[in-house]
Formats: sequence, structure tokens, C-alpha cells
Amino acid sequence: MTNSESTRKAADRPLSPAGPEMGITVYGCGQDEAALFRETALRFGVSPTITEAAVSEANADLAGGNRCVSVGHKTRITNSVLSALGRVGVTYISTRSIGCNHIDVEYAASVGITVENITYSPDSVADYTLMLMLMAVRNAKSTVRRSDRHDYRLNEVRGKELRDLTIGVVGTGRIGTAVVTRLRGFGCRILAYDRRPEQSADYVSLDDLLRLSDMVTLHAPLTPDTHHLLDRRRIQRMKCGAFVVNTGRGSLIDTEALVSALEGGRLGGAALDVIEGEEGIFYSDCRNKHIESKALLRLQEMPNVLITPHTAYYTEHALIDTVENSIANCLKHERRSQRG
Repeated sequence: MTNSESTRKAADRPLSPAGPEMGITVYGCGQDEAALFRETALRFGVSPTITEAAVSEANADLAGGNRCVSVGHKTRITNSVLSALGRVGVTYISTRSIGCNHIDVEYAASVGITVENITYSPDSVADYTLMLMLMAVRNAKSTVRRSDRHDYRLNEVRGKELRDLTIGVVGTGRIGTAVVTRLRGFGCRILAYDRRPEQSADYVSLDDLLRLSDMVTLHAPLTPDTHHLLDRRRIQRMKCGAFVVNTGRGSLIDTEALVSALEGGRLGGAALDVIEGEEGIFYSDCRNKHIESKALLRLQEMPNVLITPHTAYYTEHALIDTVENSIANCLKHERRSQRG
């Protein structure tokens, strides 16, 4: 059974509410999500209160009477907001994301709120990662830009084929494993690094992976230990001309060190779906706004750097998984609370 099949089968199992009709408040919910939340909540016997606005002190009272809330990952949830939620009786937050780094989980616990993430099919991010890899090694950004200007000459630099490369996968959880599975079909050499190896792969130390890989793709969770996992020292240890792909979290990379390595020709290119300081920029229309992130602007100028706005997860299938598993998390919390 594939990862996506197991996720869908878990979501297809009927979940009954833990008593009278349970209510949940859903914050930061777009129109497509809202329609799916209403449909799914009805099927699970849950009454949803839905708002497009991100959770804040001003709208925390929308959760009054509901112990469970669902939040998105696009906006950082401050400790003052957590306190406000605690005061109106919230005891559980289900974040519609794999990571929880936008919430101070320890502070939430101190005000009586449990925070849990959700899982969704890893295929969305894995597919996107492979797309970015192929675009990076085939100089897709410069080719498309030139074609848009009706310049149809071939690029001065020939592309590379994945089968000729060594790919280093950092982090072999559900998404990293799905990436490894896809890479096997290309015939490339695959190296892997994880503190807890769990699958059949050629595991090596992080230093060896960086030294030997023509392309490094990041799928580790963001924790204090993995913050700037690729710092200036480690980037300098990478193979000259190597590529970096990041569909994990922006702060896995020291952005200033990355910019320096790209400008100096140490690295061959980068494909980044996430970047440090993306909050307030990604998911917004910034065409007529001043962007203060000099690193982001510099990276976007480079012909060998692809930037996309944290969109790897954004598929119809992943949305279904996210909504169903967010409601499932809340139901499980209610059952645990009643048993306790």
C-alpha cells in the first residue's frame, strides 16, 4: 500500500463524535477549504464555525464554547493569542500543517492547550520536489524567461540528467522517503542522512552526503537542532557546482551564506519553495508593495535560482487529507478528554 493510499483509507474510516454534536472553530480558512470543511464536518457529525481571518486576539472569542480549533500555517500565532484562546476555553489546536514552528508549543501547554499537527499524503511535496530538481538541472528558469521574450536560442550551458548525478536526501520521514522512491526510477545514486534511519537506503554522515552529492534536497523538520542545518561551514563543504533544493522550511538554510555561495560560483544553483523571512510575503500580492528581504530579491535576480511561494503541498488531494485529518484530530482529542 502506498503512503497516499494509507492516508486516504485512514480518512475514509467513519469517525463518530465523542458525545453530543461537537463544535470546532476553523481559522484562516480559504473558500475552497471552507466548502470542504462544511461537507466533511457534516459527515463526521461536527458543527464548524469558519472564518477566513487568521486567529488573533480580536477574534479569539469565535472559539467560545468550542474546545478545539483548527489553524493554518501562514500566520505566526503569538503567545498573547494562545492566552486569549485559553481564556475562552480552548484546550486543543490542530494546525493544518506538518510543522508546528509557527506556534510556541511549550507556551501553549502552559496555558492548557495541546497542539498537534496533521498528516497528509507526502506525494504532493515529493512530486513538487522532483519537479524542482528537474527544472534546476535543466536551466528551466532562464529557458522559460528567454522564451517569454521570444528568444529561442539554446542555453549556453547544457543541462544534466539525473541518472548521472548523486542525489543527497536529508531527512527520510514520510516526504523524504517518497522522494527517494521517485528518484529510484531515474537511476541516480541516492545518499541519505537522518538521525533515525528507517528505510533501506545508502545512509552516510551529513558531511559525507554534502561532500559527495551533486544535488542536496532538504526534508528535515525545523527544530532548534536543524536551524541553519546548511550553514556557511557546511555549504563550503558541498561539492563545487552542487544544487540545493528546499521544500522543507526556510530556516534549514542560512540564507545569507547561500547567497554568498551562489554569487561566488561555489554552488551551481538552488530551487527553493521556502525561504527565511517568507512570512508576510508569501501568500500575498506584493506586486505593488516594497519587499524588504534583500536576500529574497537577490535570489530572484539570479538565473540559476528558482523561487516558489511555499506551494509544494498545495494540491486537491492534500487539501482533502488536511481537512479530514484536522477534524479527526479534534474528535480524538474530545474522546481522550472524556476518558480522562
